[in-house]
Amino acid sequence: MSRAPVPSPSGNAAPAVNERYSVAIVGAGPTGLTLANLLGLEGVRALVIERNATTVQEPRAVSIDDESLRTMQAAGLVEMVLPAIVPGYGSDYLSQNGRCFVSVRPTEAPYGYPRRNAFRQPVLERRLREGLARFASVGALFGHALESFSQHDHGVSLRVRRPDGRPVEVRCDYLVGCDGADSTVRRGLDVALEGSSPSERWLIVDLENSEVDSPHTIVFCDPARPAIALPGPDRTRRFEFKLHPTERDEDLLAPRAIERLLATHGADPRSTITRTVVYRFHARVAARWAAGRVVLAGDAAHLTPPFAGQGMNSGIRDAHNLAWKLAAIVQGVVGPGILDTYEAERRRHVWEMIRLALRMGRVMAPRNRLTAWAVQGGFRLLGLCPPARDYIAEMRYKPTPRFASGFLVPDGRSARRTLVGRLLPQPRVVASDNRTVRLDTVLGNRFALLVWTARPEAVFAAADQPIWERLGAKRIAVVPPGIDREALPGIETVRDTDGGVAAALARYPDHVLLLRPDHYVAACIPPGELARGAEAVAALVGRTSEGLRGGSRAAPPAHRGLSRDRAISRSPTGPAPAAANRRSGTPGSACGPAGSR
Repeated sequence: MSRAPVPSPSGNAAPAVNERYSVAIVGAGPTGLTLANLLGLEGVRALVIERNATTVQEPRAVSIDDESLRTMQAAGLVEMVLPAIVPGYGSDYLSQNGRCFVSVRPTEAPYGYPRRNAFRQPVLERRLREGLARFASVGALFGHALESFSQHDHGVSLRVRRPDGRPVEVRCDYLVGCDGADSTVRRGLDVALEGSSPSERWLIVDLENSEVDSPHTIVFCDPARPAIALPGPDRTRRFEFKLHPTERDEDLLAPRAIERLLATHGADPRSTITRTVVYRFHARVAARWAAGRVVLAGDAAHLTPPFAGQGMNSGIRDAHNLAWKLAAIVQGVVGPGILDTYEAERRRHVWEMIRLALRMGRVMAPRNRLTAWAVQGGFRLLGLCPPARDYIAEMRYKPTPRFASGFLVPDGRSARRTLVGRLLPQPRVVASDNRTVRLDTVLGNRFALLVWTARPEAVFAAADQPIWERLGAKRIAVVPPGIDREALPGIETVRDTDGGVAAALARYPDHVLLLRPDHYVAACIPPGELARGAEAVAALVGRTSEGLRGGSRAAPPAHRGLSRDRAISRSPTGPAPAAANRRSGTPGSACGPAGSR
């Protein structure tokens, strides 16, 4: 196999630095660039600072999930991203004898896109960087390194080193550190990472011009040499091989050793090797994610084992969560205290993804033959039960994001039954212009009042409280098939096409759902209780003006529930169990019956 040349980085025109920005973002990886694009759509004055001269050139993360593609849709870039991915691939898990003991073939698309998609990180980052050109309010300083920062009452001052070595000062209202595992911003906050770093080492080999028969991931669950072969766009493929404790990095990195491993795992001998690296993964989360006006996101806040392909995707979730909150602060819609809900909402799900990845890693890399026999036999037995088989094949084991506390008003229903704190599904609907579109096309990136009803005018007649105007909430009614849609002033009426909205809102007929700009459900208000619901939402917004707590883990004040029995509901904070992680910039696998995307 031949080796490809490394491309040379390109330059970037720098904006003026003697101006004040609402948000400064350190790190131009997927998290930082996604955040910058979302802020740009809201007209927020933002600056991206990146120490490297260009976006990443080597493949790192290789799997982008449905939630991240939905965020790309929110950023207005999904049509640029979709042509460069391999959508909806699956995984086949092979025993040491080469027999498939479980297959993952997700076909469901609850958020509007396939659950698992192969992509190339350099292409995604390039698209995200190109997207910034749409916004006069967003600038980027590539080749500039953050050296230090200091907070004061009215903002943050950054000392930045230019490419020529000279220092410059950048001033901003808020600073977001998206600068990876070795985060300068996190070090500046003196925040430690909690969790563990297992001693496992994996050899990564990236290939181009790789012709293979299977479009899916192949997982070799052989205790003698656990390995993974992952598909990629444009005839790319990644192989990952676990190293044994007695093996040295340099021995496995030798060309002959690599060629032998590739040849015994089905690689195309005509492929071109573009990258080889040995990495150790981590499972760590920052002890706190914010202090005053400084916030951590992506690998700066958490490091996820690569097996589930969720490291980058978790960072993109961070970006979407932060973007609308920062924009709402800048626009005066909410107070700065809303940033205290960021960690409260994201920490629990990050730990769930970490635990999921660790479980998946144990399936992929059994410690010995007995363990492999037990695990693989268990999956074969599950395959005999259709519900269990479908549960695995459709990836329903992957925890869906749900907030137990944060910017929301609980409705008194159980965690299993409530929609509050959940990401709303994205089915297709027929819009008012008779186009069939994904639901977010109608919702937009703003607050919305959504109702599943056959009588929208009657429901919205009572929605005259001032808080809806303060939030700029769009009014949207989804009507069942067969109901005539009349043009109603101030209400956009759409029709459910395939029952997706009906299924999502079956437990909430005629309820008014308050959707946040990131499409999470903030409140479900029963019919006849709009005044009381508006009061609870106004109180929720009012509490954001109480100021920042500096990233405290404490739960925000309990909010009065909106339930049929008018119970008072208290929201628990999420747990922070210990587990393990991966270093920033290391590649992420994208397969696994125990939790891959």
